[in-house]
Amino acid sequence: MTEAAIASDPPRRLFVPTLTKQCSLFMIGSALFALGSAPGLSEVLGSNGSNLLYFFGAWFFTTAGLIQLFLSGAVAVPVSYAPGRMVRAEWLAAATQSFGTVMFNISTTAALRAKSMTAQEHYVWNPDAGGSVAFLVSGFLVFVAYSHTAPLWDPGKASWWSALVNLIGCVAFGVSAVGAYILPDGDVVNGALANGGTFIGALCFFFASLIVLPAWRRRAR
Repeated sequence: MTEAAIASDPPRRLFVPTLTKQCSLFMIGSALFALGSAPGLSEVLGSNGSNLLYFFGAWFFTTAGLIQLFLSGAVAVPVSYAPGRMVRAEWLAAATQSFGTVMFNISTTAALRAKSMTAQEHYVWNPDAGGSVAFLVSGFLVFVAYSHTAPLWDPGKASWWSALVNLIGCVAFGVSAVGAYILPDGDVVNGALANGGTFIGALCFFFASLIVLPAWRRRAR
Protein backbone atom coordinates (compact mmCIF):
# COMPACT_ATOMS: atom_id res chain seq x y z
CA MET A 1 0.00 0.00 0.00
CA THR A 2 1.28 3.45 -0.91
CA GLU A 3 2.06 6.21 1.63
CA ALA A 4 -0.82 8.27 0.23
CA ALA A 5 -3.23 5.40 0.84
CA ILE A 6 -1.96 4.96 4.39
CA ALA A 7 -2.25 8.70 5.06
CA SER A 8 -5.88 8.66 3.93
CA ASP A 9 -6.71 5.77 6.26
CA PRO A 10 -6.50 7.02 9.90
CA PRO A 11 -6.95 3.56 11.54
CA ARG A 12 -4.10 2.14 9.47
CA ARG A 13 -1.95 5.23 10.06
CA LEU A 14 -2.30 4.66 13.80
CA PHE A 15 -0.23 1.46 13.54
CA VAL A 16 2.45 2.81 11.21
CA PRO A 17 5.74 3.20 13.18
CA THR A 18 7.14 6.74 12.97
CA LEU A 19 9.86 8.73 14.71
CA THR A 20 7.20 11.07 16.13
CA LYS A 21 5.40 8.16 17.80
CA GLN A 22 8.67 6.72 19.08
CA CYS A 23 9.77 10.02 20.64
CA SER A 24 6.32 10.83 22.05
CA LEU A 25 5.94 7.45 23.74
CA PHE A 26 9.45 7.62 25.21
CA MET A 27 8.65 11.10 26.53
CA ILE A 28 5.39 9.95 28.16
CA GLY A 29 7.09 6.95 29.74
CA SER A 30 9.97 9.13 30.94
CA ALA A 31 7.55 11.67 32.42
CA LEU A 32 5.82 8.92 34.42
CA PHE A 33 9.15 7.61 35.72
CA ALA A 34 10.20 11.16 36.62
CA LEU A 35 6.96 11.76 38.52
CA GLY A 36 7.31 8.51 40.41
CA SER A 37 10.84 9.36 41.56
CA ALA A 38 10.64 13.16 41.84
CA PRO A 39 12.11 14.51 45.10
CA GLY A 40 9.28 15.23 47.52
CA LEU A 41 6.56 13.86 45.26
CA SER A 42 7.74 10.27 45.60
CA GLU A 43 7.34 10.56 49.39
CA VAL A 44 3.79 11.85 48.95
CA LEU A 45 2.88 9.09 46.50
CA GLY A 46 4.47 6.36 48.59
CA SER A 47 5.94 3.17 47.17
CA ASN A 48 2.57 1.98 45.82
CA GLY A 49 1.91 5.21 43.94
CA SER A 50 5.42 5.36 42.51
CA ASN A 51 5.32 1.70 41.50
CA LEU A 52 2.04 2.26 39.67
CA LEU A 53 3.56 5.15 37.71
CA TYR A 54 6.60 3.03 36.88
CA PHE A 55 4.31 0.22 35.73
CA PHE A 56 2.50 2.41 33.20
CA GLY A 57 5.70 4.20 32.22
CA ALA A 58 7.41 0.90 31.40
CA TRP A 59 4.66 0.02 28.91
CA PHE A 60 5.18 3.31 27.09
CA PHE A 61 8.91 2.55 27.06
CA THR A 62 8.31 -0.91 25.62
CA THR A 63 6.02 0.34 22.86
CA ALA A 64 8.49 3.09 21.96
CA GLY A 65 11.34 0.57 22.00
CA LEU A 66 9.51 -1.70 19.55
CA ILE A 67 8.89 1.23 17.21
CA GLN A 68 12.58 2.14 17.43
CA LEU A 69 13.47 -1.45 16.55
CA PHE A 70 11.16 -1.35 13.51
CA LEU A 71 12.69 1.94 12.37
CA SER A 72 16.29 0.81 12.87
CA GLY A 73 16.40 -0.90 9.48
CA ALA A 74 18.07 -4.12 8.39
CA VAL A 75 19.60 -6.42 10.98
CA ALA A 76 22.86 -6.94 9.08
CA VAL A 77 24.84 -5.63 6.12
CA PRO A 78 27.26 -7.43 3.79
CA VAL A 79 30.99 -6.97 4.52
CA SER A 80 34.13 -7.94 2.64
CA TYR A 81 35.50 -10.17 5.40
CA ALA A 82 34.33 -13.39 7.06
CA PRO A 83 31.62 -14.32 7.79
CA GLY A 84 30.39 -11.99 5.04
CA ARG A 85 27.73 -10.16 7.03
CA MET A 86 27.84 -7.92 10.11
CA VAL A 87 25.08 -6.96 12.51
CA ARG A 88 24.43 -3.22 12.28
CA ALA A 89 25.21 -1.24 15.43
CA GLU A 90 22.03 0.82 15.00
CA TRP A 91 19.84 -2.28 14.96
CA LEU A 92 21.77 -3.86 17.83
CA ALA A 93 21.37 -0.69 19.92
CA ALA A 94 17.62 -0.66 19.30
CA ALA A 95 17.28 -4.39 20.00
CA THR A 96 19.27 -4.13 23.24
CA GLN A 97 17.23 -1.17 24.43
CA SER A 98 14.01 -2.95 23.50
CA PHE A 99 15.12 -5.95 25.57
CA GLY A 100 15.82 -3.56 28.45
CA THR A 101 12.30 -2.13 28.29
CA VAL A 102 10.85 -5.64 28.55
CA MET A 103 12.98 -6.24 31.65
CA PHE A 104 11.54 -3.05 33.14
CA ASN A 105 8.05 -4.37 32.36
CA ILE A 106 8.80 -7.50 34.36
CA SER A 107 10.33 -5.53 37.22
CA THR A 108 7.59 -2.90 37.50
CA THR A 109 4.83 -5.50 37.23
CA ALA A 110 6.39 -7.63 39.97
CA ALA A 111 6.85 -4.55 42.18
CA LEU A 112 3.06 -4.15 42.39
CA ARG A 113 2.68 -7.57 44.00
CA ALA A 114 6.01 -8.60 45.52
CA LYS A 115 5.91 -8.59 49.31
CA SER A 116 8.72 -10.87 50.47
CA MET A 117 12.41 -9.98 50.30
CA THR A 118 13.02 -12.99 48.04
CA ALA A 119 10.36 -11.84 45.58
CA GLN A 120 11.73 -8.30 45.66
CA GLU A 121 15.21 -9.56 44.83
CA HIS A 122 14.36 -12.13 42.16
CA TYR A 123 11.42 -10.53 40.40
CA VAL A 124 11.95 -6.81 40.98
CA TRP A 125 15.65 -6.01 41.39
CA ASN A 126 17.13 -8.65 39.07
CA PRO A 127 15.06 -7.65 36.01
CA ASP A 128 15.58 -3.97 36.88
CA ALA A 129 19.34 -4.48 36.98
CA GLY A 130 19.20 -6.46 33.73
CA GLY A 131 17.22 -3.70 32.05
CA SER A 132 19.64 -1.07 33.31
CA VAL A 133 22.62 -3.00 31.93
CA ALA A 134 20.83 -3.40 28.59
CA PHE A 135 20.14 0.34 28.47
CA LEU A 136 23.78 1.08 29.27
CA VAL A 137 25.00 -1.20 26.48
CA SER A 138 22.51 0.32 24.05
CA GLY A 139 23.66 3.82 24.98
CA PHE A 140 27.24 3.01 23.96
CA LEU A 141 26.07 1.23 20.81
CA VAL A 142 24.19 4.36 19.77
CA PHE A 143 27.53 6.21 19.68
CA VAL A 144 29.11 3.34 17.75
CA ALA A 145 26.33 3.60 15.17
CA TYR A 146 26.65 7.39 15.10
CA SER A 147 30.41 7.19 14.47
CA HIS A 148 29.76 5.15 11.31
CA THR A 149 28.04 8.08 9.60
CA ALA A 150 29.35 11.20 11.36
CA PRO A 151 32.24 12.40 13.55
CA LEU A 152 32.23 11.02 17.08
CA TRP A 153 32.53 14.61 18.36
CA ASP A 154 29.68 16.42 16.64
CA PRO A 155 28.06 18.93 19.06
CA GLY A 156 26.58 20.92 16.20
CA LYS A 157 24.00 18.19 15.51
CA ALA A 158 20.82 17.61 17.51
CA SER A 159 21.13 13.84 17.01
CA TRP A 160 24.57 13.89 18.67
CA TRP A 161 23.18 15.69 21.72
CA SER A 162 20.30 13.24 21.84
CA ALA A 163 22.76 10.34 21.87
CA LEU A 164 24.84 11.97 24.62
CA VAL A 165 21.88 12.83 26.85
CA ASN A 166 20.51 9.33 26.31
CA LEU A 167 23.84 7.81 27.42
CA ILE A 168 23.84 9.97 30.57
CA GLY A 169 20.33 8.71 31.28
CA CYS A 170 21.47 5.11 30.84
CA VAL A 171 24.30 5.68 33.32
CA ALA A 172 21.85 7.26 35.78
CA PHE A 173 19.53 4.26 35.53
CA GLY A 174 22.53 2.01 36.21
CA VAL A 175 23.38 4.04 39.32
CA SER A 176 19.74 3.74 40.39
CA ALA A 177 19.92 -0.05 40.12
CA VAL A 178 23.04 -0.10 42.32
CA GLY A 179 21.30 2.06 44.92
CA ALA A 180 18.25 -0.21 44.87
CA TYR A 181 20.23 -3.39 45.55
CA ILE A 182 18.57 -5.29 48.38
CA LEU A 183 20.75 -6.07 51.38
CA PRO A 184 20.37 -9.23 53.52
CA ASP A 185 18.42 -7.26 56.14
CA GLY A 186 15.84 -6.20 53.54
CA ASP A 187 16.98 -2.60 53.18
CA VAL A 188 18.33 -1.14 49.96
CA VAL A 189 21.90 0.13 49.60
CA ASN A 190 20.82 3.74 49.18
CA GLY A 191 17.20 4.76 48.63
CA ALA A 192 18.10 8.35 47.76
CA LEU A 193 20.56 7.11 45.13
CA ALA A 194 17.95 4.76 43.69
CA ASN A 195 15.29 7.49 43.41
CA GLY A 196 17.75 10.17 42.30
CA GLY A 197 19.21 7.97 39.56
CA THR A 198 15.74 7.11 38.29
CA PHE A 199 14.69 10.78 38.30
CA ILE A 200 17.79 12.03 36.48
CA GLY A 201 17.68 9.15 34.02
CA ALA A 202 14.01 9.76 33.25
CA LEU A 203 14.65 13.46 32.62
CA CYS A 204 17.54 12.57 30.32
CA PHE A 205 15.41 10.15 28.30
CA PHE A 206 12.67 12.77 28.06
CA PHE A 207 14.98 15.42 26.65
CA ALA A 208 16.89 12.95 24.45
CA SER A 209 13.59 12.19 22.71
CA LEU A 210 12.44 15.81 22.68
CA ILE A 211 15.64 16.92 20.93
CA VAL A 212 14.94 14.70 17.91
CA LEU A 213 11.15 14.96 17.95
CA PRO A 214 10.36 16.07 14.37
CA ALA A 215 7.79 18.70 15.38
CA TRP A 216 10.17 20.18 17.97
CA ARG A 217 13.05 20.33 15.49
CA ARG A 218 10.89 22.08 12.89
CA ARG A 219 9.77 24.57 15.52
CA ALA A 220 13.35 25.18 16.68
CA ARG A 221 14.42 25.95 13.12
